[in-house]
Amino acid sequence: MSFKPHILEPLVVRLQRWKLLNKDDREALLALPFIERAMEAGHYVVRQGDEPQRSCFLLSGLAMRHKEAPDGRRQIMSIHVPGDLVDLHNSLLGHADHNVQMLSDGNVALIPVAAIRKVATDHPLVGMAMWHETLVDGSIFREWIFNVGRRDARSRIAHLLCEFALRLEDAGLGGRSGYVLPMTQEQLADATGLTAVHVNRTLSRLDDEDLIDRTRRSVTITDWEKLANVGDFNSAYLHRNHAPS
Repeated sequence: MSFKPHILEPLVVRLQRWKLLNKDDREALLALPFIERAMEAGHYVVRQGDEPQRSCFLLSGLAMRHKEAPDGRRQIMSIHVPGDLVDLHNSLLGHADHNVQMLSDGNVALIPVAAIRKVATDHPLVGMAMWHETLVDGSIFREWIFNVGRRDARSRIAHLLCEFALRLEDAGLGGRSGYVLPMTQEQLADATGLTAVHVNRTLSRLDDEDLIDRTRRSVTITDWEKLANVGDFNSAYLHRNHAPS
């Protein structure tokens, strides 16, 4: 008989990147109540202004965090991959100040906010690990702000492609050689502060320079070092090599 791992086991693995959890901590996480739900691309996990009752742990698929202006213009502020606690911020702040929306079809585990708060309070190491999780989110936010504010279009796109490669590699969904990226040019534009036309031209330029090879939804990185150099990419802000304490 094959052993089926607990659906929240990836949550334990994720939080142990930041803190060495003891047996009681791990058991408390696995005992969290949750609802597993399949969500289609475009489905809103959280809408700005909501009072979230559950926190979302992404089991499969990709999600995006974004804000919308009154005239409908949108700024995508981060992309989330499987294993991410997507809206831990909203579960602690009470009111959502931004949207969380599925970028592709996927599955989520919805955990009651009260249960998240209780396990973080009753198990200090879990609380510290969750704090680390939000701090790394903040580090990524700062890099995205810098990317939009101070890099040119070619560097912005190259930087984004490099980040996706490493984060999808950590999630087991791709790597530096290439990956599937279910984002339209309009969505890439909203993530980089460009127009869709400018994104298309920039991707074509990177393709012409033999840095990438792209199809409609996939990216093959043909020269990682040169692409990282173009994107001014340094992965330190992802804190991938953090040693748990």
